[in-house]
Amino acid sequence: MNQFEQVTTGMGEECGVFGAYDMDGGNVAPTVYYGLFALQHRGQESCGIAVTDTYGERKVRSKKGLGLVNDVFDGESLEELKGNLGVGHVRYSTAGGSRAENAMPLVINYVKGTLVIAHNGNLTNAIELRRELEYTGAIFQTTIDSEVIAYHIARERLNVGKAEDAVKNAMKKIRGAYALVVSSPRKMIGARDPFGLKPLCIGKRDNTYILASESCALSAVGADFVRDVEPGEIVSFTKNGIESDRSMAIPADKQARCIFEYIYFARTDSTLDGVNVYHARITAGRALAKSYPVEADLVVGVPDSGLVAAKGYSEESGIPYGMAFHKNSYVGRTFIKPSQSERESSVKIKLNVIEEVVRGKRIVMVDDSIVRGTTCANIIKMLKKAGALEVHVRISSPPFLYPCYFGTDVPSNEQLIAHAHTPKEIQKMIGADSLGYMEIDRLKEMVGDLGYCDACFTGNYPMEVPGRDVSQAFE
Repeated sequence: MNQFEQVTTGMGEECGVFGAYDMDGGNVAPTVYYGLFALQHRGQESCGIAVTDTYGERKVRSKKGLGLVNDVFDGESLEELKGNLGVGHVRYSTAGGSRAENAMPLVINYVKGTLVIAHNGNLTNAIELRRELEYTGAIFQTTIDSEVIAYHIARERLNVGKAEDAVKNAMKKIRGAYALVVSSPRKMIGARDPFGLKPLCIGKRDNTYILASESCALSAVGADFVRDVEPGEIVSFTKNGIESDRSMAIPADKQARCIFEYIYFARTDSTLDGVNVYHARITAGRALAKSYPVEADLVVGVPDSGLVAAKGYSEESGIPYGMAFHKNSYVGRTFIKPSQSERESSVKIKLNVIEEVVRGKRIVMVDDSIVRGTTCANIIKMLKKAGALEVHVRISSPPFLYPCYFGTDVPSNEQLIAHAHTPKEIQKMIGADSLGYMEIDRLKEMVGDLGYCDACFTGNYPMEVPGRDVSQAFE
């Protein structure tokens, strides 16, 4: 999701993590840089890279800041990041504000040396854990829950012989969603929450091992996909090879991957836990066509998130697939408050309807979600102004009804149009000729046998949740 989409929908992104360890001693900063480029869709607020030389002094060199990857880094800054073990992060702030000190990776200096951590996800018990640490003398430099994880790993490291055991002991205390990439002076560690809410995979290029949020980042740096880190697994990479600890794993029927990764977050060229994202979205579109058939002349998708599902709808229905919108890719990043008027103007700047395509036609418009409804309403107006006779809206997710506590920045209930209105009411409010949402029981068609979390649609959370918004608790 780019800044435009955040402004217009109110939806927020997750973060992206990346790690690289060259066993032959080569510099990994360029690899991490290009890996973060491939994960830029997961967060645009800030980014950072931290590297260390496992063959030399145990000094961590890091650079991070607000902005996109190419805003923060240039050739000169990458040249200064010498080291064969690197950790990178792109951030969207689901917990903690958008400020420079909250950029990751976090670099913690303590008695055992230096710890570097990059985190994707949200903790549900961060408030209690932070309060506990503060009462024992901890001083926090950020307002993010990732620092709570870093503190716990550092403290546990004082009592165990290996950094990965410290990670495991910290995992026993923290609750919520997380994919972690951690580096100690001579080791790279990856960890994933037992539910598998956040994705993490392993890649390899020559003698360089890689950890990444999505497989698309592996392809971007010329690495081969090895496997996914399993839910609850801790993997460690040293000069002696790879070690795995699955003692924190839970039964497969308890696992709960975020279904919105497949609907929206992940790039279409990624594969998560054996499920190809492109295939999942094609399947979603086909399911919509089966559930909500309609007589129409053309199927179109809202760029970029609705395009693949629209193709699936077209394939199943036999209605031709077309491109109805031109997307302006050169609109600058606009850090504006998402008021209704700003959302409306942003849509018009970013998207333009190709009149020749839609004039005189009955349109099926496919998108991934309706959050507030204002964006969808404006796009429908644009289509009808361009001459579309009818606009039938199909949404590849069920209605958003409940907040997410695991790192998907779904607005409060009061801002969710589906929380207070029926689909029929929403149809009328947005000016659609018909409206169909993905049916809850058809979500499993997208991911097969994988266990998934659909709590934002059903309220069925896989673990105990705070029951209130804790994302800005430390601000």
